[in-house]
Amino acid sequence: MTAWFLVDVFAERPFTGNPAAVVLLEAPPDEAWMRAIAAEVHQPTTAFVWREGDAWGVRWFTPARELPLCGHATLAAAHVLGQDEIVFRHGSGTLTASRGDGRIWLDFPAVPVASHPAPADALEAIGLTSVAGFARNDDDHVIMLDTAAQVEALRPDIPRILRLPAGRVIVTAPGGADADFTSRVFVPAVGLDEDHVTGSAHAVLGPLWAARLGRDRLEAVQASARTGRLSLRVGGGRVHVGGHAVTTSEGTLTLHGPSSGP
Repeated sequence: MTAWFLVDVFAERPFTGNPAAVVLLEAPPDEAWMRAIAAEVHQPTTAFVWREGDAWGVRWFTPARELPLCGHATLAAAHVLGQDEIVFRHGSGTLTASRGDGRIWLDFPAVPVASHPAPADALEAIGLTSVAGFARNDDDHVIMLDTAAQVEALRPDIPRILRLPAGRVIVTAPGGADADFTSRVFVPAVGLDEDHVTGSAHAVLGPLWAARLGRDRLEAVQASARTGRLSLRVGGGRVHVGGHAVTTSEGTLTLHGPSSGP
């Protein structure tokens, strides 16, 4: 039997933040099995982790596809494993999680974006005729609004977002509930209309707002229906994204598959 956990991430109480399933294994599992389990448990992301020497291997699956990186599910795995510092190895590198200040911190490389005029198709997709700013890189469109209330009130056209030349559309503004900035993140390209709370998007937002606000420690709110809070430390080309996590259930998978972990 295989141990598994359901964890709410970037949350201090159950049923807020972003849920993730964590499956502990003794060895790298069969990909088809992972896909089937992720579809069965049907969480935004399921993290499969197994020991690799002094580190942990990890792969992440939504119910529809594998992800190249998932911050919140990695934080969930670090919460389950309970160690002070953990190195996770994945297909394109490593991701380190550590404990401090009552939070679990993920260490991301900062992801730059460049300012551009806002394209008409992006404005149409979020239902606005003008915005405070627009920036992008190869994967992300970042749309800046004037107030957190505007971000919270958005009713985007998801099919239009899906047609944009971006894997992820991030809408953000200064302020929010006891926060330096607020965001929402739309990722229909990976099968999620709106990401509840996403650590990796804050590797983009952290440097952006650190530069605009002139400080390297920030508090952020992601204003999805479940709402989540993130703490950020920005500097040296890195973004440390910190948050809390709450286990809501745990048990065993009785399906035939890899054995459970430690």
